[in-house]
Amino acid sequence: MSAQPDDITDPELARIKATFIAERGYWRPWTETMLRACPGFVAQYAHYAGYPARTGPLSPRMIELIYVALDSSSSHLFESGLQTHMKKALEVGVTQADIFDVLHLVAVQGAVSVGQAADVLAELVGTNQAAPIDDALQARIDSLGPAHALSLAAVARMDAGYAEALLDFIEKGRPGTGLSPGERSLVQVALHACFTAFNPGATKQMLSVALSQGVAPAELLQAIQLGSHLAVHGTALGANVFAAVHRSS
Repeated sequence: MSAQPDDITDPELARIKATFIAERGYWRPWTETMLRACPGFVAQYAHYAGYPARTGPLSPRMIELIYVALDSSSSHLFESGLQTHMKKALEVGVTQADIFDVLHLVAVQGAVSVGQAADVLAELVGTNQAAPIDDALQARIDSLGPAHALSLAAVARMDAGYAEALLDFIEKGRPGTGLSPGERSLVQVALHACFTAFNPGATKQMLSVALSQGVAPAELLQAIQLGSHLAVHGTALGANVFAAVHRSS
């Protein structure tokens, strides 16, 4: 079968395409395929995916920073989306320090599960009481506070060197300027609440931290909502594969 032409002459399809671009800010080969195969999907997805950004309280700057975090997260690694949102982020005033502060949070995300798993290991082998934590290391853990959803006690008892290295990375690995504490919490809520790496314990902890920092519940809900429609990247993959198979058959 021959490929479908790229031009859209049907007025309704053209309207749906224009609405999608206005809502989402892009048009890709997969959306072209979906428009021709299932125009209702494209129309309704544009409304659904654009709803949080269109109606929520977060600024365009914060929205784009969250998208940068989600697309660059090791649980997603969606390069084309990251390019789109990083470009938009710079257009709405995001600074280089903001972006690299977000990327630092993306890197720290993996350590949260290490702490949680170490707690389980410590419980099973009985090391919770076995090795006291050095006072200086304990002071560093205490000074970190709840800014990250990290459980470091078991890690510090079993491998103090790892805990020291992790704390060094957290304290010294981010740019000198960047996000405010509340903004960092919003990014972490989005990362831990996203279905690609959903972590209920970390999500609950970061929600509590953010609320204590004065972040509004509506802002937190929007940060959570922004991760949902990343699932469409699976749809995009399927549509692109279908188009390739369709052209070759």
